[in-house]
Amino acid sequence: MKNNDIFESAENNFYYAQKLRRDFHKNPELGFNEFRTSEIIAKELLSFGFDVHKGVGRTGVTGFLEGNNPGINLLLRFDMDALPIQEENTTDYISTKSGVMHACGHDGHMSIGLTVAKIISEYKNQLNGTIKFVFQPAEEGLGGALAVIQDGVLENPRPDYCLGLHIWNEKPIGWIGVNAGPMMAGADTFEIKIVGKGGHGGLPNKTVDPIIATAQIITSIQSIISRNISPLENAVVSFGSVNGGSTFNVIPDVVQLTGTIRTFNSRVREKIIKRLEEISLSVGKAMGCKVEFQLNEITPVVINDLQLVSNLSMVVQQQFPTYDYDYKYQSMVSEDFSFFLNQVPGCFFFVGSANSEKNLVFGHHHPKFDFDEKVIPVSVSCLLGMMIQLGFLPSSN
Repeated sequence: MKNNDIFESAENNFYYAQKLRRDFHKNPELGFNEFRTSEIIAKELLSFGFDVHKGVGRTGVTGFLEGNNPGINLLLRFDMDALPIQEENTTDYISTKSGVMHACGHDGHMSIGLTVAKIISEYKNQLNGTIKFVFQPAEEGLGGALAVIQDGVLENPRPDYCLGLHIWNEKPIGWIGVNAGPMMAGADTFEIKIVGKGGHGGLPNKTVDPIIATAQIITSIQSIISRNISPLENAVVSFGSVNGGSTFNVIPDVVQLTGTIRTFNSRVREKIIKRLEEISLSVGKAMGCKVEFQLNEITPVVINDLQLVSNLSMVVQQQFPTYDYDYKYQSMVSEDFSFFLNQVPGCFFFVGSANSEKNLVFGHHHPKFDFDEKVIPVSVSCLLGMMIQLGFLPSSN
């Protein structure tokens, strides 16, 4: 494949990709329930001549293709799941399922993956090595990456490199972002249960008020980032829910808090966890309450391979020289592709997908999320370009 033919090939398959993307968008499925989605993906991969396996990690799909020449083993991963959100868009491809929508771009990722598979299947005789497409279920904090890894996607053969991407509505079309080293934060969730003694709101002296203790705990925890973590480090502690009580004049027995921690290195993470527990228990005790603290790890840090980021830089320079290319981009959002990167050298990058002129500006997980579909051929081109850089797909200028 000629370098200057990459984008043309991606553009020529745009309507194929768009049709798939809009069908996936109209028919979203939540994590580990991507049954219709996986059937469509498997059917498409089979039509391209791939060796297909369904039910990987419960509802995932893999497609394997072996080239005619020896070379590298490459893995590409694309996520599949939708979110429990009621869509508020007015397009002709809005979700047909009440309370479920593709609000993060995974419908676009699947269409990108299938388009790449379609194009490279036409070059089977020229491929140097093997390629495995992993269509992963349940990326949205449900353990999908671990599920497919436990089912052996990193074996037979073991990949030399893995690639992934995310369309990114935080940035416009014409932008590509990556970072060599830590790029996306590791994520943990925590739960804090504050147990007091309930009673009448007019007789607070006869209660042990868990709401007052909760307020003190929340306020005190906000000092962790500003007073316990170096200003030169990046970290986030955010509360997502506060639940306690049911009416205006009754002090409840229990209040429950949930939140998330986002960090880029283990030392900072451990310090935050230690301080979270110390503050919760000590403040609760001072207020006469019993406190229970629980931590759950969601994903580790996304850490990119330096050489592969360099390869991506070459692709952008050759294919999209006028683009705004940010090679030091980091985000506090998490991504379970990190589990792949923990075991295999790889590269995960963002491709800008917002367009203010079309009012496609709503962020990920918003009920009005939608993206400029021009990001699809750009993304396809980046992945094909990476294959050329890695020697899997031969280049001829």
